[in-house]
Amino acid sequence: MAVDFQDNRIEVKAAISNAAIAFLHEACGELEEQTKRNSKVKTGQTKGSYGYAVDEPELTGYVGSSYDNAIWEEFGTGEYALNGDGRKGGWFYVDAQEKGHFTKGKKPRRPLFRASTESRSKLIRLAERIFKERLGSE
Repeated sequence: MAVDFQDNRIEVKAAISNAAIAFLHEACGELEEQTKRNSKVKTGQTKGSYGYAVDEPELTGYVGSSYDNAIWEEFGTGEYALNGDGRKGGWFYVDAQEKGHFTKGKKPRRPLFRASTESRSKLIRLAERIFKERLGSE
């Protein structure tokens, strides 16, 4: 009795890759939105600066902001810096409205970190749903 072997590796790998890409786009979009919801809003500039990108060939997703204040919101500054490595003793600065302020720093609000921890179980369920739908798992 002969066994007929059919090689479906290429199709299977493509299906897994397509499911992973779909998941990355949805997961990064969810993390971006949760990060925005977690952001403090004064002008909306920091909140609006968050975005995401998916490197499809590498199956990697990124969520973040290139706006400097997003870094300060995440990690804090001065005496409140998350790792304790901020400037000590305070400083004086003049804002955009030419009003002077003395500060000892900014406390970290951690919008991106909080988004990742708050969304963890939702993202796991999302992955399960997408892979099940796309790969036909029982």
